[in-house]
Amino acid sequence: MAKNILEIKNLTFSFHTYGGVVKSVRDVSFNVREGEILGIVGESGCGKSVTSQCILKLNPEPPGFFEGGSIKYKGEEIITKTDREMRKIRGVEIGFIFQDPMTSLNPTMTVGKQIEEVFVGRKEMTRAEVRERALEILRLVGINEPERRYKQYPHELSGGMKQRVMIAIALVGKPSIIIADEPTTALDVTIQAQVLEMMQDLKQKFNTSMLLITHDLGVVAQNCDMVAVIYAGQIVEYGSVLDVFKHMHHPYTVGLFDSIPQIDSAVTRLKPIPGLMPDPTDLPEGCNFSTRCPYADEKCKANEPELEEVRPGHFARCFHCKH
Repeated sequence: MAKNILEIKNLTFSFHTYGGVVKSVRDVSFNVREGEILGIVGESGCGKSVTSQCILKLNPEPPGFFEGGSIKYKGEEIITKTDREMRKIRGVEIGFIFQDPMTSLNPTMTVGKQIEEVFVGRKEMTRAEVRERALEILRLVGINEPERRYKQYPHELSGGMKQRVMIAIALVGKPSIIIADEPTTALDVTIQAQVLEMMQDLKQKFNTSMLLITHDLGVVAQNCDMVAVIYAGQIVEYGSVLDVFKHMHHPYTVGLFDSIPQIDSAVTRLKPIPGLMPDPTDLPEGCNFSTRCPYADEKCKANEPELEEVRPGHFARCFHCKH
């Protein structure tokens, strides 16, 4: 079995705000093995992006701050590293594909210059070698006429082309892990499929591990090996995609699947999860999902459940997860 390349244990990250302390990530633990794709799913505001940005210390500090936990990459603790030390990891050891390619690229710099930024400060490569590496990676991500695109500005590219450039920037340093924060959000369905297929090909070619942040369960089913379901900053279910999708235990996971339209079903109305996610500055006592859960009782409202193993390698955070 492949060894863990990334190990996150009891991670808690919060923000100071005018409304109080917002606990965006609470007691999150998961591992990513070499060559594995982990999907992180949940609704908007649940803490998916903050969790992924903690790995590269991209969240602003202050107002953000680590309250506890550990992030280990290849056995080395990330949280205690300085910004200078993190520059040797960002883009080189761990690549990051940001959520919106339309706004993530610098409009004042050419595509080539933005890809080459990864190599700033690396004296072992000549200017010509850096340029050739940038062109090589543009070809790899399926961009036609790479020499011409290299000299163009972001506004001259389509949405799908911009996303490919973002992937090129993430790949150019040959990282061991790529974190993709909703990489297909701004793209139409056809381009989404092309981008995801390309990412799968790259994973097979380089044995790169990936962390795929998404709210699309279909994307997880097609592309991921493991999945973590996040609700209100906590992982509520975690395991292999096959286990979680076939034997879901947490009522929130069940609710996510029930709210997906089924083509072959006679039922025409969707079954949404009632209510809203709790205010992160005023979380309920006990289980965070108790205000929306059909199985909630007094025990749920008074006590917070632990993440427990319900099947080998399959974990859920619920007192009634046998339902």
